[in-house]
Amino acid sequence: MTDDEEVTSDTPLETIIGAATARKVETAFGYATVGEMLSHFPRRYMEIGELSKISELPVGEDVTIVAEVRSVNQRRMHSRPGFLLEVVVSDALGPEQSQLRMTFFNGYEAKRDLQVGSTAMFSGKVGMYRDHLELTHPEYSVLDTAQDADPRPIPIYPATAKFPNKKIRDVIDLLLAKVGSKVFKEFIPGPILEGQRIPPRALALENIHRPHTVAQGYAARKRFAFEEAFLLQLALAQRRVHRMQQPAVVRHGTPDGLLSAFDASLPFTLTEGQVLAGEEIAGDLVRGHPMNRLLQGEVGSGKTLVALRAMLQVIDSGGQTALLAPTEVLAQQHHQSIKRMLGSLGNGGELGSDPRATRVDVLTGSANAGARKRALLGAASGETGILIGTHALLSDMVSFVDLGLVVVDEQHRFGVEQRDALRSKAETPPHMLVMTATPIPRTVAMTVFGDLEVSLMKSLPAGRAPIATHLVPLQVPRMQERLFARIAEEAAKGHQVYVVCPRISEKSVEDDFMPMPAESGAPGSGDDANTKPPSMTVENMMELLEAMPAFANTEIRALHGRMVSDEKAAAMEAFDSGKASILVSTTVIEVGVDVHNATLMVIIDAENFGISQLHQLRGRIGRGGLPGTCLMTTWLDAEHPSVVRLRAVESTTDGFLLAESDLNERREGDILGASQSGSRSTLKVLRVMKDAKLIAKARDAAETVVANGAGLAAHPVLQAAVEAWVDEDMQAFLERG
Repeated sequence: MTDDEEVTSDTPLETIIGAATARKVETAFGYATVGEMLSHFPRRYMEIGELSKISELPVGEDVTIVAEVRSVNQRRMHSRPGFLLEVVVSDALGPEQSQLRMTFFNGYEAKRDLQVGSTAMFSGKVGMYRDHLELTHPEYSVLDTAQDADPRPIPIYPATAKFPNKKIRDVIDLLLAKVGSKVFKEFIPGPILEGQRIPPRALALENIHRPHTVAQGYAARKRFAFEEAFLLQLALAQRRVHRMQQPAVVRHGTPDGLLSAFDASLPFTLTEGQVLAGEEIAGDLVRGHPMNRLLQGEVGSGKTLVALRAMLQVIDSGGQTALLAPTEVLAQQHHQSIKRMLGSLGNGGELGSDPRATRVDVLTGSANAGARKRALLGAASGETGILIGTHALLSDMVSFVDLGLVVVDEQHRFGVEQRDALRSKAETPPHMLVMTATPIPRTVAMTVFGDLEVSLMKSLPAGRAPIATHLVPLQVPRMQERLFARIAEEAAKGHQVYVVCPRISEKSVEDDFMPMPAESGAPGSGDDANTKPPSMTVENMMELLEAMPAFANTEIRALHGRMVSDEKAAAMEAFDSGKASILVSTTVIEVGVDVHNATLMVIIDAENFGISQLHQLRGRIGRGGLPGTCLMTTWLDAEHPSVVRLRAVESTTDGFLLAESDLNERREGDILGASQSGSRSTLKVLRVMKDAKLIAKARDAAETVVANGAGLAAHPVLQAAVEAWVDEDMQAFLERG
């Protein structure tokens, strides 16, 4: 590439750093252009203080030294899994005989980077161990020579073994020398930049990679985090504006129709949360544009009842409704629950039924020919007011006379194409209500579901019993005995017991809801592999329980995703009716399953599940007024990181607190849709918990831009930036709402 050729964001990396290095970058990170590489931002900075000599180090103070690695030694830890890496260095700026030991716990990166003979800058607090000075897990940066030590902060990037931080910094320096403000044009309007007190884009790019102070580096990070939030909120704001411009059939209902008859039949009073959510939804249904509302609430807060009342308002207005559920078990449960709640009002078309009554049908993929034909004809003729189903509802065979409302349960189980397929079955865009029992922190709702209105239900209906949660360490033999005794006790009382296992069998993983992947140091790895038995499966647990004398006269059923529909239905019917006392299942029962007599939930190898999943599972008990107990079993030691997660679930039943813990613990890409939308299009800098205030400010700024005059069209450079940012993958991410 010649000096007079202009470098742009789309310039191939190989034209500047050479083909060989460019191939290594693409292999390590997937980057092929200048813009992609320069968007590989540091995750933190190593702050450099005044350089010290090893011979003059003060105990208890933070120091920075430049030293050469003399020896590296690795040994296993005896008290816990893992290893210690001991690195001995000699002073590169003072007398060579001045040496210092450093220790790294599970120092995989240090083992890779700190080879004998290499020179590095180390920073940490000086401690004393066995009468010798040492640095414990210091920060470090590998240098070519001791003379390369720079007083400025050193950026620490996400790196790989074959492309470490030193190589990343070299590449970034080469690129920054070639680019300027023309390459990274500013698109955020000046008043917003000034109001947010953030630097211009070109300056921020320089400062995030080569800051003079740590504060300057983080100020640049704030700029790019705001930029990401701003582009996202602009895209969502445009979607809201577009939705407001779409026509929708107004669904007023009737004063003495099906809804009023249903309300009069209820033997209880609605909770405050149900009343408020119902009013918000009813208000949306009478507006001239499609409702797009997220109904979120605690497990057992009565969301299905709120959704049913909205359905009845639409049916009273001459429309039909559809409820999309992620599994056949949940679809059947919804069908039974709604039929039970409606009573005679759900027997439309039957002899002697109430003239206002509607018809409720269910359609699943494994339905027999007769049931399928009945459901299809009912929807196509308009006789069916409520059609409940799984992905089978999306079939081209399914048609409606007037689809007015689509309710999606556990909406994150469905992709945009699936929801659009159901929407397309209406001549006029139908109203949309999506429900989730997974509590969503406000910042996630603003980020992932930013174009939805949100109804929040926290209060539980009267009669919901408290749930006590306990962690059961199975390495204690008496705990194993007590666990099975508790199961037997509940069964003897005539109550139902769930036993949830992470896998169906040794050879396969449950298809419906995948458990969390094993962590480093999790069961089956390292030292744990010698002390913990293999993860218990549904098949193993069935064999174990059936062989125990305590359960000789107890009916036990299995339930999992590989069973055919009739087998699932039979297992659930036996358990729901009380014929079967114990249901051994996978997480197929995680949502929606409603057995009022179930009082005990045993979760085997609970470390395999996430915080929100554990909270969902225990929400299956205590639903009939009887106190519930959730027992989470684990073979892990008390100090294991996964046990900290389990202790969080044990300590509170507040789903929103747990959701925040879950979000802080997990990679945000999983929550924000990385697996759905592609790693190169998800949020790079923005962190929905850490940047909560920034997201709120970005939302306000985006609303201001869109609402004023010509909206985004008045800012052509900004509009182009939004369009470039929202590529096909990011569009799929946005469509998750």
